[in-house]
Amino acid sequence: MEAYLLTLIVYALIYTLMTLALNLQFGFTGLINFGLVGSFAIGAYASALMSNAGLPVLLALPLAAFISAIGSWPIGLLSLRLRVEYFAIATLGFAETIRLVVNQEQWLTGGAQGIAGIPSLSQALGISATNGTVSFIVTLVAMLAVVLICLRLVHSPFGRMLRAIRDDEDAVRALGKSPARFKVKVFVLSSAYVGLSGALYAHFITYISPGQFTALITFYIWVAMVLGGAGSIIGSLIGTFLLLLFIEAPQFLPGSLFGLSATQLASLRLGVIGLALILLMRFKPEGIFGNRDPS
Repeated sequence: MEAYLLTLIVYALIYTLMTLALNLQFGFTGLINFGLVGSFAIGAYASALMSNAGLPVLLALPLAAFISAIGSWPIGLLSLRLRVEYFAIATLGFAETIRLVVNQEQWLTGGAQGIAGIPSLSQALGISATNGTVSFIVTLVAMLAVVLICLRLVHSPFGRMLRAIRDDEDAVRALGKSPARFKVKVFVLSSAYVGLSGALYAHFITYISPGQFTALITFYIWVAMVLGGAGSIIGSLIGTFLLLLFIEAPQFLPGSLFGLSATQLASLRLGVIGLALILLMRFKPEGIFGNRDPS
């Protein structure tokens, strides 16, 4: 039972990193990103390849975040030329392109078979504790660091400018400011957070394949942000942990629970998530913390 709870918490922390990133993009800046899983995959594969090549994991993790940020930079530039809805479609295409590349380039990524034997954090750091315990500590430290950075960011003049862009981009231009520069910066920064979460994910499960990086991951992160409230750092944390209660816990339960097959349990889980969203939109459409201060 302890191993199960620890696994659930590690997944929640990894997903929280992505939810924080999405909140910076959409909740504070108004950028709609449907390709979040693309940056997640870049971070996972980059860290896995570098670690398998012998690079120390403490160096591979930040490098994976950096590579993910650089990979997202061209997409961020599209936000300068495309309307919001077209930019959303472009990000979706970006994620699908990444998935196709890792699936086809077998010489580099292993193709559909994926990459096995990724060093776990406990193995890479030479710690005798279980991988779950070490992953929990490292991921918790990373998540808290990102939370502190986000809090300082949203309460800074830069953060106030992001909210101004979200609320009225034309008014920002009328004041002589350039929204483009801010949008690209926040998109690249948040993509680095997503890449870091992907790297931590790869070292936690020690095996990755293209099938793990589908659009469903992006959907889950959007649900978590909506649950907690767009534009709320605390909401990102609460929304993610609530979501994980629905989508992760049943995966560790017997498939025959209550006489239901594994497929039926998966459908039931999605049904519960849908019902929760319907109730939330009916009684609290701004999310649990959406009507509060961004802190």
